[in-house]
Amino acid sequence: MDDCLFCKIVKKEIPSDIVYEDDNVLAFLDINPVRKGHTLVIPKNHSTCIGKMTDEEASNLVIKAKELAPKIMKAVGAKGFNFSTNCNREAGQVVFHTHFHIIPRNDSNELPHWPRSSPPKEELAEMKNTIVSFLKE
Repeated sequence: MDDCLFCKIVKKEIPSDIVYEDDNVLAFLDINPVRKGHTLVIPKNHSTCIGKMTDEEASNLVIKAKELAPKIMKAVGAKGFNFSTNCNREAGQVVFHTHFHIIPRNDSNELPHWPRSSPPKEELAEMKNTIVSFLKE
């Protein structure tokens, strides 16, 4: 896409701090990192969300991110990492090109975690049944 920020990075029209590149995947440092070593891993072909990628494209991306994450963690001296993607504006996606965040973490890192709830068992059972029925479609 002509106006996609990450497509411009892939085409080298916008500079970035690339840490890995192959024929299908590009990984570069986030320009607004939440932690040292915060890296974005993207497919070179444009797609807006992992759910819209082919199985092969998604597999290539996830496998490469899986390989990179522990190495990035080690490179910055972290003890763990978050590995996530946001799909659509409602989930916090800002750049609409599929990407994974690799965020190195240590015990002292203060990043918010999602608040937990304790729904009634009946509500969980109803949600399970709803999801299972959609998965059968």
